[in-house]
Amino acid sequence: MVGEVCNDIRLPHKGNIRDEVIEGAFKVLDDFEAVEASADAMKALRLQPEEERAFATAALALRYGERGEGQLPAPVSAEQLIEARRPEDLGHSLWTTFQRVQENTLKGGQPGRGANGRRLHTRPVASIDRSVSLNRALWVLAEEMRRLKA
Repeated sequence: MVGEVCNDIRLPHKGNIRDEVIEGAFKVLDDFEAVEASADAMKALRLQPEEERAFATAALALRYGERGEGQLPAPVSAEQLIEARRPEDLGHSLWTTFQRVQENTLKGGQPGRGANGRRLHTRPVASIDRSVSLNRALWVLAEEMRRLKA
């Protein structure tokens, strides 16, 4: 529900904005409680392997676009997005799946194959705007998965 709960807070960088900054900080604190509750619900929800793959497949489409006939394939597989980089990331809850897919999608560095078959490593998402929109889309995807499973 980050897409619904959390709002972008934008402040003009001119004049006396102290009151607006304080008000924005309180909005962030209110949103934080809703996000924490949602994360707790995701931690309590176990996913089956095929549900984890479906989540990762949707994340691939978000990151690399729809890959249909005549288009370049994604350089990595859904299974690679589900892989844990650290022992703390192991588990099959919606939360751990979301965390692994999010990191592997945004951080890059995973081995893959280019359209010509050459080996490559995925690039990190460097654009702040793209990172924010991708994070938001992944959160919405996780929230929808939670609703479907509940």
